[in-house]
Amino acid sequence: MSDESRSGDAYAAAGVDIAAGNEAVGRYKALLAGWRHPDQLDAIGGFGGLFRLPGSGERALAASTDGVGTKILIAAELRRYGSVGADLVNHCVNDILVVNADPLFFLDYLAVGKLEPAVAAEIVAGCARACREHACALLGGETAEMPGLYAPGHFDLAGTIVGTVEVAAVPNPELVEPGDAVVGLPAVGLHTNGYSLARALIPREQWERPFEGGRTYADALLAEHPSYYAAVRAIQRAATVKVMAHVTGGGLLENVNRTLPPNVKAVFEQARWSVPAIQRELVERGRLDAHERYRTLNMGVGYTLVVPATQAQRAIDAAPGAFVAGWIEARREGEPAVVVHAAREASA
Repeated sequence: MSDESRSGDAYAAAGVDIAAGNEAVGRYKALLAGWRHPDQLDAIGGFGGLFRLPGSGERALAASTDGVGTKILIAAELRRYGSVGADLVNHCVNDILVVNADPLFFLDYLAVGKLEPAVAAEIVAGCARACREHACALLGGETAEMPGLYAPGHFDLAGTIVGTVEVAAVPNPELVEPGDAVVGLPAVGLHTNGYSLARALIPREQWERPFEGGRTYADALLAEHPSYYAAVRAIQRAATVKVMAHVTGGGLLENVNRTLPPNVKAVFEQARWSVPAIQRELVERGRLDAHERYRTLNMGVGYTLVVPATQAQRAIDAAPGAFVAGWIEARREGEPAVVVHAAREASA
């Protein structure tokens, strides 16, 4: 059995097939290959799409749409709605930050089986708080009540962000070369992916039990997805950032390579950072092998930046918690684009 067919067994058993998702994106690319708008600056599949700003050859709009995933099932079950709106905004901010964009405005989409105005207001309040923290307008959105599609008490939450970036400031993968350093920014937990696996491995009756550091499992599972905007801008003031990646669904193995040229690979050494306790718990409960854990979970790295090795120390000094997670090497034909040397801590 190949590594590809072995990987993701636990996540697939929980209902999420990463390989099927990748195949779907491949089909989308094939459907769109015959035509693209002349002002579209990149192909489908990136963290955020780029579109040249009408009337300007020097600026572009950046846009991204995402959701919170099945984390909302935990929030709904526990009736703890305060963070999921911020999760959504911060996730989207990070996605367009990968192309160096500043957020302009955000639109939310909240779908429910039965509308509870107080609950809806609490969810949108999280969106509003995170938008305000980024000087991003919450321009509007949609609240849809759809009985029969969603069970009472259940909901779905998604959003779209639009930002702007100077075309000359969009990161250029061709600048990445062997010897560069990969700087990581720490994850605080699962963020907004891996929750189908987490719900399969940690049953509902355990969510409110003590876990670690005075927190419950629920506290760890609902920890807010952080924004990396301030940390990234601080690092950019101190060092030359060549490319960046937001580590979400697909983990290090399937996110970092989306920003690299084909002639290099990123090599990570997990002993260089700590893995959040909730992820160590899932690794142990699910008996996730190295390939599966780094393809399913962020494993403690929420965001990566490639900088010249000579500027790595300046980069990590600029942002609290930043660390050198690995380095760039030449990539030979047939080699993977991302390699992770796992540490004993990851399987503790």
